[in-house]
Amino acid sequence: MKTIDSFTGDYWFLSNFYYCQIKMDNAIYPSTEHAFQAAKTLDLGARKPFYKHPLPTQGEAKRMGRKLKLRQDWESVKLQVMEDLLICKFADPVLKQKLLDTDDAKLVEGNNWGDSFYGVDIRKGGQNHLGRLLMKIRESMVNNAT
Repeated sequence: MKTIDSFTGDYWFLSNFYYCQIKMDNAIYPSTEHAFQAAKTLDLGARKPFYKHPLPTQGEAKRMGRKLKLRQDWESVKLQVMEDLLICKFADPVLKQKLLDTDDAKLVEGNNWGDSFYGVDIRKGGQNHLGRLLMKIRESMVNNAT
């Protein structure tokens, strides 16, 4: 089985930093990262800087998300929020086809920035929740197509 262990280059579209339109609560975010960071709060006003001009970069959005007062249920809902955002992202027909074109490859968000929850840090391993969610969505697409 093939493994895709870096969401860069030809596989940049798998990254949450990839620019795409994500609709959440009647707002359009410029990437999954922007929407995910904004979802850490239920305060719709506090979400505006994540989608209003001037738009922050994905890295800036990630830093902004660290400063938000987290919604009380965040730890229990964050994986479902991520899955919902990824489903939205890959509803785009072009991105859907690109995901399907990864066939049955194992998807691993390999990184060197310390993310061992959503990815796999090259130094200390990890849980790869992002890769696992992407494979789950891809499998659902394949099963629904038959």
